[in-house]
Amino acid sequence: MNTLIFRTMAPFLVALMLVFSVFILLRGHNEPGGGFIGGLIAASALAIYGIANGVPAVRSAIRFHPLSIAGAGLLMSSVAGLASIAAGVPFMTGLWVYPVILGVEVPLSTVMLFDIGVYFVVVGAITAIALALEEREVE
Repeated sequence: MNTLIFRTMAPFLVALMLVFSVFILLRGHNEPGGGFIGGLIAASALAIYGIANGVPAVRSAIRFHPLSIAGAGLLMSSVAGLASIAAGVPFMTGLWVYPVILGVEVPLSTVMLFDIGVYFVVVGAITAIALALEEREVE
């Protein structure tokens, strides 16, 4: 399946899938989607890139070890939960801040931080599994 057409189209497909995964991540607060589904789409994109170009290309593209990405996501999700305890409200209660950036009020929440953390956990874990399976298959 490693044809010239597939290797040529894979970077475009991967870019489209990664943009779509971020869209699904951000859309997840008001409609179906969120960190888990967005992370699965992003991990699938990296798997396609790995099939087309090999495991070393994926490792150099993501720059960090996949389990480090998952660990960072777990830390983000934990901070989102612990922030509510620090604020004196029940665990995992959503907290909101409204900073003004370039004259526009931007609502930010711990819910968003949690979703981004889940996104990174899923991307890191699934990518680590996919890369391990692909490396084993090549041998």
